Amino acid sequence: MPTTKVGEHRLYYEIHGQGEPLILVPGFRTGLWLWFRQVETFAQNFRTIIFDPRGIGKSDQSASPQTVRAMADDLAGLLSALEIEQAHVLGASFGGFVAQEFALAYPQRTRSLILCCTSFGGPRHLLPPLHILQAMAANEGMNMEEPALQNFLMVFSSKFSQEDPEALAEVVRLRLSNPVSDQTHFAQLQAAAAFNVETRVAEIEAPVLVLTGDEDTLVPPANSENLVAKIPQAKLSVIAGGSHMFFIEQPEEFNREVISFIDSIRTS
Repeated sequence: MPTTKVGEHRLYYEIHGQGEPLILVPGFRTGLWLWFRQVETFAQNFRTIIFDPRGIGKSDQSASPQTVRAMADDLAGLLSALEIEQAHVLGASFGGFVAQEFALAYPQRTRSLILCCTSFGGPRHLLPPLHILQAMAANEGMNMEEPALQNFLMVFSSKFSQEDPEALAEVVRLRLSNPVSDQTHFAQLQAAAAFNVETRVAEIEAPVLVLTGDEDTLVPPANSENLVAKIPQAKLSVIAGGSHMFFIEQPEEFNREVISFIDSIRTS
């Protein structure tokens, strides 16, 4: 089982494919399983690195504070352990927070940045409806099938839930196969609440692709528009009909956008 020591804890990771390194940073309470519709395609184009963040899946729980910066440092530590000097960094939702912090703290190590369904945080982060926010913040029953299913139904489109129930069931199965402790849940929740880089994102030097679904109810698309307005080299791509989990719902379009963006950098 491939793990590496980062600080005082060990992180589990997998590497798929060859080529320029692309590391995928998962979202709130999720691990490397989140990318089950990306890895095979990305591995045909890049050296694709996926991992379980601290306290998730097969990675160690950490006793140290779990700030977004600490998780960005974990990302840097993992790349160093793999002897990777620079990588394309893709982060979704909470993982987008980590990706932004990494790009700010380690500009020379960021070849490009892909930010999906995320924001710069702080008081101008546009929130979802209260009932969705409360459901996402709750930890009761989060490792049980029915509550997990109900939470996912709020962040997938109704069209996807009705037309691809097998994929939805697979998402729930993967989530339950990787239970999340109360400690990790509250640590990530506090880290997300404290995150605010609005005044700093203009300092990001790497080329940036911001992706959003136009039907995202958890992180409304205006958050992506705000990011693009602040980051000098950012471009926006909107996935029509996409929910918060558009990279699972519409993987062909999402994967194509990411590959095209990275290819444009490699040939520029």
